[in-house]
Formats: sequence, structure tokens, C-alpha cells
Amino acid sequence: MTTIPISTHDSPPFLLDLIYRMKIKDVMTRNLITARKENSLRDIKLLMKEKAITGVPITEPETRRILGVVSMDDIIRALDGGYIDAPAERHMSRNLIVLDEDMPLQFAISYLDKFRYGRFPVLNKERELVGIITSRDIIVALLVEVNKEVEKLEQKIVNPVPVAGEDIHLEFAVRKLDFENAGKASTEIKKVLKTRNLNPQIVRRIAVASYELEMNQVVHAEGGTISFALQGDRVVITARDLGPGIEDVNKALQEGFSTANEWVRSLGFGAGMGLPNVRRVSDEFSIQSKLGEGTTVKSVIFAAAEL
Repeated sequence: MTTIPISTHDSPPFLLDLIYRMKIKDVMTRNLITARKENSLRDIKLLMKEKAITGVPITEPETRRILGVVSMDDIIRALDGGYIDAPAERHMSRNLIVLDEDMPLQFAISYLDKFRYGRFPVLNKERELVGIITSRDIIVALLVEVNKEVEKLEQKIVNPVPVAGEDIHLEFAVRKLDFENAGKASTEIKKVLKTRNLNPQIVRRIAVASYELEMNQVVHAEGGTISFALQGDRVVITARDLGPGIEDVNKALQEGFSTANEWVRSLGFGAGMGLPNVRRVSDEFSIQSKLGEGTTVKSVIFAAAEL
């Protein structure tokens, strides 16, 4: 299996920007090769050989719902066990880990690193199979985007604007479970920061804080706002949501603690690293929360500071 030599924590800011900006649907393979539950494992083995692939989703053709996956490991076990002519539905893997097409690309990278699978099925909002994403898909897509960005840089000269200047205030609305627009606020904030000639390490810290706070609202809150203020040499990011509030703030700040439900976890969220990451990259950090009334998190980063 091809691994991805990319980290969503310490990669160059330029590459992180691409990872946070792109969606899984921008990268996934849409030309799907599938089989039916009544197809034999032998037929699927021949299909894998013909198409040079190592896994085949088993679907319902009428609904495009995924029932399971037959991997090369399943084929090897069938050959060893003498049941290679059995139908796929008897031996396919049913305990699937899937991704949503509107998720940011960083979740696909995290999944590939965490689970070490060769591919993940991608579903749409109707839970239909719409794509497959592999490490190769991600690497190729990132290379294409990097080349495009390099071409843009070659065509223009960037004249950085000094940090000193007018203050900037921005505010973004965030909706619950709106994966399609997730990351929009943090992307716009990074665009503004690029005009101010800030230290790339500082920009990265601000990007991490804004992104984590935004995703926290998408996954856990009933909607809210992300506000950004550049005040002299201070950047203030404030996340205000409409509930449900945090029962135990101290626990919420512990790495790995999460109240996310199983569905949210199955989508790759709720790892319990959001608020700890924000506190880690902040020079000043505060959080206020009341059950039923919502939560306010403030992150302050000194724009002129060094790591």
C-alpha cells in the first residue's frame, strides 16, 4: 500500500493550505468498478486482475447503496479456505469505514494514516456510493494543484503589505454539519493574512486555531459565528456558538476526550483534539460555556511573536 508522506500538522503552510481548501469530492475517483452481492469471489478476483485494483465495493445497483467491500485479503482467504466460488455477500467485509464527499481532504489523509487501508468508499448526503479515494488519488491531485499555484506565482510579482496598517475585522456564520462549506472561514482568514507579510509560522498557528474552532462548531454546536480581528500585532479569533454547551470544560481540554456520537466518529470527527490544538497554538486562550446557552472560545496570537 502507498503511504502519504504528508502530515496535517507539520507540513509546509503552502501544502496545508491546499489540504484544508480541497474537498474529498475534488480528489476521489468517480469511475467506479463495483460488483453485486451474488457475484462469486472468483469473478471478483478476475475483475481485480483485469482492472489492476485490490478492492471492489459490493453495491445495490438500484439504490447505489454500498453493502460491503471485497479486498485482496478476502480473496486470499477464500483461496486458502476453498470457497472461492462462494457469492460475495457471504464473505465480504461489512464493517466499513466511509468518508463523506463534502469532507475536507485532511480527513482522508488522516484516515489513510490511521487505519492503513488502501482505499475508502465515499458517500453523498443520500448515503449513496459516489466515489473511492486512495493515497494515489490524493498525491496526484496535490501535485496538480501545486503546479497550478507555481504557475500563478511565476506570472506575477507579489508585493507584501507590512503588518502595520488598518485593523481588520471579519465575521463568518457557521452552520451545524455543513461539511460542504466547512473550512470556508479559515480559508478566508488565511487569504487576509497573506496580504500582511506575517511570519509563515505565525500564519500556520492562526490557521490551525481558526480551522479547529470552525470545525468544532460544524460538528458539535447548533451553529454559530467565527470572528477574526487583526489589531496591531494581535490576532484575535472568537468562536461563539448557540449550544448545547460543555458540561465539563476541563475534560473538554484534555487530548482525546470527546462527546461525539458514533455517527460523527464514523465520519472521522470527534477525535478530541480540536480545543487542545487551539490552546496549544494560542498565546492567550479562554473558554466560557454554559449548558443550554452555548460556548465562547477566544484565541489570541501575537503576530510579531516567534515560535
